[in-house]
Amino acid sequence: MAVSRRGAGPLAAGRALASQVHPVFMLPPLATSLFGAVLAGDVSLSIAALHAGAMFFAVYTAHVKDGYVDFHLRGEDDDHPLTVGGCRGALVASGAGFACCTAGLWLLAGPGAALLTLPTWVIGYAHAPQLDLNPVGATMGYPAGIALALLGGYYAQATGLSPRVLGLAAVFLCLLTGIKVIDDEKDYDYDRSIRKRTVAVVLGPARARRFALALLVAAMVGVVALAVALPGIPPSAAGAALVFGIVAAVAQRAESELATMLLIRGSYLFLAVLVAAVWFRPLG
Repeated sequence: MAVSRRGAGPLAAGRALASQVHPVFMLPPLATSLFGAVLAGDVSLSIAALHAGAMFFAVYTAHVKDGYVDFHLRGEDDDHPLTVGGCRGALVASGAGFACCTAGLWLLAGPGAALLTLPTWVIGYAHAPQLDLNPVGATMGYPAGIALALLGGYYAQATGLSPRVLGLAAVFLCLLTGIKVIDDEKDYDYDRSIRKRTVAVVLGPARARRFALALLVAAMVGVVALAVALPGIPPSAAGAALVFGIVAAVAQRAESELATMLLIRGSYLFLAVLVAAVWFRPLG
């Protein structure tokens, strides 16, 4: 069975399969999973590795399925490196990898950890063509996956959830949903032409941008409130809001593509400051 559309042989197949690892979208769920483990306290490296592995396979599944649907079924994309058979084989392999990691979590951390991890794969597999045609699914699929990565990474270590991790998951959900709304602005004309109901299409670009900025502000206010109100989140975590707020202030007047690029990198800084605050506790 041919795997690559750009050549034959193992090297071409390997390059085609590796092309579906998109670091910009792959690193945040892995980092968030590990942040959840750090937030829980004592970290079992084997359990943390299993959960991070499950997140990798869930996001890889989403990338392959999205490319398969957009190129081979809808004809929206101009090119795709994998054949139909290659896409299907990659989906089977990534699904098997996810199942192995989830089974390991069940054995080492209990059924709760496995059950909290399972929805991430469902979101990834169902993103296209089921979820990406309505405003909620198209906008909140990836943010919900990140929130679940945090909750699952925490639960796998602590075998329970706490107000602090639930609050931070809500912060990430707001933050990334706001970024995704702005990201969808750049495809407004095309999405409207095919009746794809993103938030930008439903509200219009101007109102969608205001809605997105409100979500970003809510996330920044939320992390400050958590740092002040909840034990286990040091006051220095509020610095994440300051760092991201500077980036958001620059991005708010930019066109959607540049704004998205800035905000995604700002979200990396946001997470980095949170990790440093929890890990080193510079202000107690």
